[in-house]
Amino acid sequence: MTPLSLSAYTATTCLGRGLEATRAALRTRRSGLAPCAFETVLLDTWIGEVAAVDAEILPKSLAAYDCRNNRLTQMGLETDGFADRVREAISRYGKTRVGVFLGTSTAGILQTELAYRRRDAATGALPEDFIYRTTHNSFSLAEITRDYFGLEGMAMAISTACSSSAKVFAAAARQLELGSIDAAIVGGVDTLCLTTLYGFASLQLTSSQPCRPYDAARNGISIGEGAAFALLERSDAASAGSVLLLGTGESSDAYHMSSPHPEGLGARLAMEAALRSAGLTATDIDYINLHGTSTPANDAAEGKAVAALFGDNVPCSSTKGATGHTLGAAGAVEAVICALALSDGFLPGSPGTQTLDPAIPIDYQLQGRASRMRHALTNSFGFGGSNCSLILGVAE
Repeated sequence: MTPLSLSAYTATTCLGRGLEATRAALRTRRSGLAPCAFETVLLDTWIGEVAAVDAEILPKSLAAYDCRNNRLTQMGLETDGFADRVREAISRYGKTRVGVFLGTSTAGILQTELAYRRRDAATGALPEDFIYRTTHNSFSLAEITRDYFGLEGMAMAISTACSSSAKVFAAAARQLELGSIDAAIVGGVDTLCLTTLYGFASLQLTSSQPCRPYDAARNGISIGEGAAFALLERSDAASAGSVLLLGTGESSDAYHMSSPHPEGLGARLAMEAALRSAGLTATDIDYINLHGTSTPANDAAEGKAVAALFGDNVPCSSTKGATGHTLGAAGAVEAVICALALSDGFLPGSPGTQTLDPAIPIDYQLQGRASRMRHALTNSFGFGGSNCSLILGVAE
């Protein structure tokens, strides 16, 4: 693919709001996870909750979109000067030439959960002020983002579970290559809700401790929430040191609804496709940000795929011990983490992980360290075997 510039990017998670908070936490191996105290949830698990989301107020003109997910969407857009950079791009290209491509798993489903508590006692009808389309609907975060900037062009939401906001990079890259648009807002937003927390608990996938990716004693995930965005533009004028999207790779296991292929077949196919897309080989990759959810099956399968393709020659880590698994936002959050790693020359460690699983023969990094990197690969794998790998690099 033709390289694209990440001309602006931002991330907000339980580590804090914006790049500086994320950078500081990764450098000190700090986790943002805490015991679950969300809403009315009664579960023995740890979560990554973003502070002050409910204090965010949408403009009156966008009141119909009001829900936790869209409040976090606005919070993310207005961080690190990202919204200003988008407006500059709109001035350059026009309202019809900036696309919106955002990923989520559950969008504003919490709004529906809250509405059900207020059903009419006699009829069971949902309250009149509940608007499914602009809150719960997966497209709502793409629609509010388009309306937020007064855009008039292409917009889409992708909901493929935990690969959602990685796949938006690939979708936007195709449209930029076709010439349909000149710039794209890409990213993802997912927020905590009862359905997700109780759902993963019912699958026995949540841990009663902070998650420990690739640990010999790993026993489940810590669910988090987050918002991350990037502005993609053609890289013709990218300055030296700028972060570029170099390649994307997608695959489907078609193996099982909630378990990965045990040999990591789909994961390997996605990574190989990303390398082909970028015109690189395995030896060109300097860091891999693993999907690394901390479940026994996921880490083992991904580890087999990485070992088969890269051996133990590439430093790897999962940063979900810091942020939690932000589900549909994870791909974008971890793409931004890779962008920081490349621009800062700092390879992230793995908060929470203590004793590495000896059955997974990869170069897994417990501690962060300074490292000059040119190319980083990040993995995002979703339920149903929906896989996506992205390769980022630094402009010469």
